[in-house]
Amino acid sequence: MAKFGKWITGGLGWAFFGPIGGILGFVVGSLFDGNEQQQRMIGSEYPPQQTTQGGYIMSLLVLVAAVMKADGKVLKSELDYTKQFFVRSFGNAAAGEAVKILRDLLNQNIPVTEVCQQIRKNMDHPSRLQLVHFLFGIADADGHVHETEHKLIKHIAEQMGISHKDYESIESMFVANTDAAYKILEVESTATDEELKKAYRRMAVKYHPDKVHYLGEDIQKAAHEKFQKVNEAWEIIKKQRGIV
Repeated sequence: MAKFGKWITGGLGWAFFGPIGGILGFVVGSLFDGNEQQQRMIGSEYPPQQTTQGGYIMSLLVLVAAVMKADGKVLKSELDYTKQFFVRSFGNAAAGEAVKILRDLLNQNIPVTEVCQQIRKNMDHPSRLQLVHFLFGIADADGHVHETEHKLIKHIAEQMGISHKDYESIESMFVANTDAAYKILEVESTATDEELKKAYRRMAVKYHPDKVHYLGEDIQKAAHEKFQKVNEAWEIIKKQRGIV
């Protein structure tokens, strides 16, 4: 495989180990050619350390592959959405490599639960929330989140330690329902105006792009979409209720 893009050169970190490392060992084996020590490390125990940008992206690609396969067919719209995301975030060269890796991952048997537990153990909460948001975006690429994709993303969120309220908040950004704006803010439609104001401030902090700044400017820019959804939900509620 060709050399990795700039987002992988920072290292895979903990994603080099455990079940994710085992999957990547099959997909990007040429990365480790000539280094027997690294070959032995693939799939072994992994020391706790901060998530690198490379590790984050590879974790995302593994989960994206699992979601894309969930409904039994891989759509061109899903591949295009993924490629365009990488083009916007990392440029054409990295996007081309990401799609190549993804195509190989689609041929792998992905132990989703084990992968999610590895991510839960090593990745902070804001970054895991962003993963769920990305996965819904992939599933919704054809304009509809298929039931099997929906169920798998929910399972992924649960296994990664995402609370039901956090999951519903992100879900409501993609799956239409009558209380979507309230669910995004993690409150009931019966909440008082004051409770809503507090909820908005809390969610604005939780989903602020700066929460994932350590993953690099590219991921931080992508995280802005989720932050914008919170602001849009708040504007909808303010308009409905006449909140000043």
